[in-house]
Amino acid sequence: MELIISLTINGLATGMLIFLLAAGLTLIFGLMDVLNFAHGGLFVWGAYTGVFTYLWSNSFIVGIVVAILTGLVLGFITEKLIIKPVYGNHVQQILITLGFMLVLQEMIKVVFGPNGVPVKVPSYLAGSWQIGDLTIIKYRIFIIVVGFALFGVLYFILNRTKVGLVVRAGVMNREMTQALGINIKRVFLIVFMCGAALAALGGMLMAPYSGVVYAEMGMEYAILGFIVVVIGGMGSFQGSLMAAILVGLAGSFMAYYVPFLSVAVNMILMASVLIFRPQGLFTVAKG
Repeated sequence: MELIISLTINGLATGMLIFLLAAGLTLIFGLMDVLNFAHGGLFVWGAYTGVFTYLWSNSFIVGIVVAILTGLVLGFITEKLIIKPVYGNHVQQILITLGFMLVLQEMIKVVFGPNGVPVKVPSYLAGSWQIGDLTIIKYRIFIIVVGFALFGVLYFILNRTKVGLVVRAGVMNREMTQALGINIKRVFLIVFMCGAALAALGGMLMAPYSGVVYAEMGMEYAILGFIVVVIGGMGSFQGSLMAAILVGLAGSFMAYYVPFLSVAVNMILMASVLIFRPQGLFTVAKG
């Protein structure tokens, strides 16, 4: 039982980190119909700027704030310069954002150096709780709490506020929303920036969890993010959460019980969903 609980906590923590990346992808695709393969670059830039600020200031909170600000700024630049010219063309979106992803990855090496940077968990989140034979790592519980809290906040905003009403209206019918006098382009920009900030936050929280940050981590976790979006359902916020948890738990249990399938399990999950339920676990109605 202790082993199962430990593996479950590990899987949930990993799932929550993937969810932060996938949630931004879901928001961007759900409202803007944009396939943003540069999302992993925003993830790794949030990780690096947050980590270097954390190491310089010795404040994990300040590092988180800087990572979020980095995501907002890069999100603004990406939407204005990269995404805006290719609205409505998925092929061009894939090509240009994938190219921008590679640029962001190489710029990390130019600005911060080519070597990985070790990162320690802040002292007040380090260590673990011992309950009998069960060891519960504090930082993993912190990540789980943050992940569910952010889901709750975003779900409330999207479903219980005027801002969320405008966003959902844009998802359902952007032309009618524009006709009602709402600047949908500004809404697009804000949503894109928020999605980028979520990715940057995920990168910053991932750093102490993995113990090191490196330039290629953006591409690696971006692939996981897209797998989660496909499994959960393109544009489904709740689907992203459930799929991220499923991917995290599957990876955790497979790594222990069937190690040789631990790398392939995510692809197996995605392939199974595409075969039996191509629209994903959850669907979003379009008007």
